Amino acid sequence: MLWAVGQYYAYLGGALVILALVVAAYMLVTPYHEVRLIRAGNRAAACALGGTLVGLALTIGSAVAHSLSLLDMAVWSALAGVTQMVAYAAAAFLLPGLKTRITEDDLAHGLFLGSLSIAVGLLNAAALTD
Repeated sequence: MLWAVGQYYAYLGGALVILALVVAAYMLVTPYHEVRLIRAGNRAAACALGGTLVGLALTIGSAVAHSLSLLDMAVWSALAGVTQMVAYAAAAFLLPGLKTRITEDDLAHGLFLGSLSIAVGLLNAAALTD
């Protein structure tokens, strides 16, 4: 039982650290400052980043459930982060004014980007199952 509690905290702690690192890397890739925009009340940035967090958490959760080790979980989680960054690049390609529209609090663009991130996260999570 004690071993199981240790494993639980190891995977939970690892997943939270990975989530924080991947989100930080994601925010370095985007051309706007999500946290600054959110603090200023920008709903589009909140929807976009919120969707990314959910999408990543879905995938990292699946990696926790299906990995053989912490290293295995970390590798699959990192791949999920790269996939989310590719999804952002695809959205920016489809919507050339994405940066401007997010910074101007265009909720439609923020909801689209957040929804895309959740959809990609769901597909990532499903791809990790046996």
